[in-house]
Amino acid sequence: MNYHPKDAFFRRAKKEGYRSRAAYKLIELNRRFQLIRRGDLIVDLGAAPGGWLQIASQLTGKTGKVFGIDLQPIEPFREKNIHLMQGNIESEETVKRIQELLVSDADCVLSDISPKLTGIHYADVSRSLELALSAFRVAIRILKPEGNFLVKTFVGEETKAFESELKKSFRSVQATRPEATRKGSSEIYFCAKGLRKLAS
Repeated sequence: MNYHPKDAFFRRAKKEGYRSRAAYKLIELNRRFQLIRRGDLIVDLGAAPGGWLQIASQLTGKTGKVFGIDLQPIEPFREKNIHLMQGNIESEETVKRIQELLVSDADCVLSDISPKLTGIHYADVSRSLELALSAFRVAIRILKPEGNFLVKTFVGEETKAFESELKKSFRSVQATRPEATRKGSSEIYFCAKGLRKLAS
């Protein structure tokens, strides 16, 4: 967790055993939007270090399955319903491996993925949107009809266009910033619910 130790969510995550402060974002967003239910099959794209995997595991329970995919290796979990895979979500090979791994279509796809930051605002925003688009393309291939999608990106010139693309594929799309979002951050989350059956 690369945050200042005085950060309240950082301290809380460390105390409660979560791998990242982002865990509290998913807790809040699921409380508000009911994205994940008991027994669901969840796919987390860009899952390292695993804070969202921990929350998804708790929310789905023993009858659920949670799959985490990241370019970097993720330290294994004790929870038996968490399954890990290393791969690049922008690679067709990885997408096919994900499809082979799943026992059925996913109920919900999550993506809190972030680019390696350069410090150049435009470049970072552009790369963040590229990753969000990649996650979206994967999501509509592996989600069941009426499935849900939660994705993060940075606010920029193309954010509205991305939101419009989401609205073409999902019945409901809402943009939000969780309480645990750091002050000054340009990140925004889109909660997309109800994948339309004709989406592909």
